[in-house]
Amino acid sequence: MTSTTTQHETLNGKVALVTGGSRGIGAATALRLARQGADVAVTYVNGKEAAADVVRAVEALGRRAVALRADSADAQEAADAVERTARELGGPDILVNNAGIGVLGPLDGLPLADVDRVLAVNVRGVFLTSQAAAARMTAGGRIITIGTCMSQRVPGPGGTLYAMSKSALIGLTKALARELGPRGITANIVHPGPIDTDMNPADGPYAADQAAMTALGRFGRAEEVAATVTHLSGAAYVTGAEFSVDGGHAA
Repeated sequence: MTSTTTQHETLNGKVALVTGGSRGIGAATALRLARQGADVAVTYVNGKEAAADVVRAVEALGRRAVALRADSADAQEAADAVERTARELGGPDILVNNAGIGVLGPLDGLPLADVDRVLAVNVRGVFLTSQAAAARMTAGGRIITIGTCMSQRVPGPGGTLYAMSKSALIGLTKALARELGPRGITANIVHPGPIDTDMNPADGPYAADQAAMTALGRFGRAEEVAATVTHLSGAAYVTGAEFSVDGGHAA
C-alpha cells in the first residue's frame, strides 16, 4: 500500500512546545515542526522580538503559533509553560526541551551562583517541564531533550559544570522512557556538536579548535539538529535513546 500522507503533513494536528525557541536550534526546530504540520509554542526569556519573528514565520506556513515568556530557571514558570501552551493551542503532544545555558571555566573558579543557575535551567527546569507535559500527554506523546556532545566526550578542561548538567538529562530520558512507555509516550535525547548559532558562531574565536575536534571538520547547522528532533517527533518505536548530531565529535 502506498501512503498518501505528504512530508508536510506527518505531524498534522499536533501541538509542540519548544523551550528556548526564539533562536538557534530552538527556532530551527520550531520552523521544521511547523513545516511538518504542527502548531508550535516557543518560550523565551530576553528574545521577545526574535520569538515574535519565529511566530510570524510559523504562521506564514499556515500553522498556529504563540510566544511565551518563561524562564526555565524559575520552577513555576518552567511548569506553567505547559499549561499556557495548552490554553493557547491545546496539547502539547510534543515537548522539545531545548532551553539551556552554558557556563565554562576552571573547576576552582565556578561560583555557587553559576552552579545553581546552570542546574536550575539545564536540569530542574527540564524535569519540571517534562513532568507537566507528561501529565497532559496521551498515547503518541513525544519528549525530546537537547543534550550535548560533551556528555559523550569532554575534549578539554573547563566543562565540568556544563557536562554534568547535560549528562543528568541522559538518566532523565531513560527513566522517562521506562515510566511513560506503557502509556505510548516516548522520550529521547539529541546530542549536538558545535553548532553555528548566535551563542557559538562558526566564525567565533574558538571555532577553529571546535571544528577540528569533529570528524567532518566543520560546525553543524541548527537545521541539521532540527531534522533529527523532527524525525523523533514522529517516531513511534524509538525511546530511551541517545542520538549524536555532532559531526563525529564523539568518534
